[in-house]
Amino acid sequence: MTTLQAARLVFGREIRAKLRDKAFIFSTVSFLVVLIASIAIPAMLNSGPTKVAVVDSAAVAPLRAAQLDVREIADPAAAERLLRDGEVDAVVLPGPKVVAMEDAPSEVLNALSTVPPVELLDPPPFDEFIAIFVPLALAMLCYITSLLFGLQIAQSVVEEKQTRIVEILVATIPARALLAGKIAAMTTLAFAQIALLSVIALVGTTVADLDAGVISALRPALGWFLPFFILGFVMLATLWAAVGALAARQEDLGSTSGTVQMAVLIPFFAVLFLRDNSTALTALSYFPLSSPMAMPIRIFENSAAAWEPFLALAVLALSAAGMLVIGARIYHGSLLRTNGKTSFATAWRTRVTTG
Repeated sequence: MTTLQAARLVFGREIRAKLRDKAFIFSTVSFLVVLIASIAIPAMLNSGPTKVAVVDSAAVAPLRAAQLDVREIADPAAAERLLRDGEVDAVVLPGPKVVAMEDAPSEVLNALSTVPPVELLDPPPFDEFIAIFVPLALAMLCYITSLLFGLQIAQSVVEEKQTRIVEILVATIPARALLAGKIAAMTTLAFAQIALLSVIALVGTTVADLDAGVISALRPALGWFLPFFILGFVMLATLWAAVGALAARQEDLGSTSGTVQMAVLIPFFAVLFLRDNSTALTALSYFPLSSPMAMPIRIFENSAAAWEPFLALAVLALSAAGMLVIGARIYHGSLLRTNGKTSFATAWRTRVTTG
C-alpha cells in the first residue's frame, strides 16, 4: 500500500466516523438553525410600511412622502376602532394629533416633524445593523469552526494513543499517511459545513429581499472567505494533531493544546475589538492567524484594494506550508510516546521511522 492509498483509507474512515457522530450532526444542524433564524426573524419582524388612519387631510401628503400606508378616514371614531382592532398602527387626528396603542409611532412622528436637511459626506453603504452583524458573523464562524474541528482532531489523536491502537496503525501505514488522512478529512468536513452555510446565507438573504447593496457586498466576501478559511484551517489542523500527539490521555489535552487555543482566540478578539481601526484591521488581514477573518471583513466593507486578497492569500499559503512542516515533525516525534505527556523539545528532537 502506497502512502497515498493509506492516506485515502484514513480519509474515508474519518469521514464515515464523523458522519455517524451525533455531536457533529448536532453542531451542523445548530449552525443552520441559527443562520436561518438570523435571516428569517428580521424579515418576519419587518411586516411592511406602518399603517396609518388619517383624519387630518393636511397630514396625508407628508405621510405618503415617507412611504407609509395611509388610509383616509372621515370619522375619528371609526379611525380609533381600526386602531383598536389592530388594522392600523396609528391614527392622525386634526391638529395634528397622533394616537397609538402602546408605543409612540416614530415613523409617523418623523414624517410629521420638520427636520432640517442633512447631507452625509461619507454615508454607510448599508444599514448599521448589517455593518455590525456580517463582520461579527464571519469572525464567529471562522473562530468556532476552527476551534471545534481542531479540538476533534486533537481528541481523535489522543484517543488512538490512549487505546494503544496507534501502535497497530503506524505498524501498518506510515505516520505521515495517518496525519494526512486526518487533516484532509477534517478540512473537507469543515469546508463542506462552511460552504453549506454560505450558500444558505446567500439564498436566504435573496429570498428575504435584503437590500441589493448588502447582497452585492456579501457575495465577494463569502467567495474570498472560503479559500482563506481552508488555508487557515489546514495551517492550524496539523498543530492540533501535534498537540494531540503530545498528550498521552484526554486529561492532558487541556495543557498541551493551550497554545493553539490562544492562537485561535487572540486573533478573533483582535479582529473584533480593532475592526473600526482601519490601520490595525489592514495589518491583521495580512497576519496569517487573523487574515481568514480580517480580509473577508475588509472585502465586505469595500476597504481592500483588488490586489490585497491575492497577496494576503499567498502569505497565508506560505505560512500554512511552514506550519505543516513544524506540526508534522512534532506529531511524528510524539505519536508513539504513550507513557506520559511529551514535551515540545523532546518531540522535536525525536524522529519516528514507520513502514
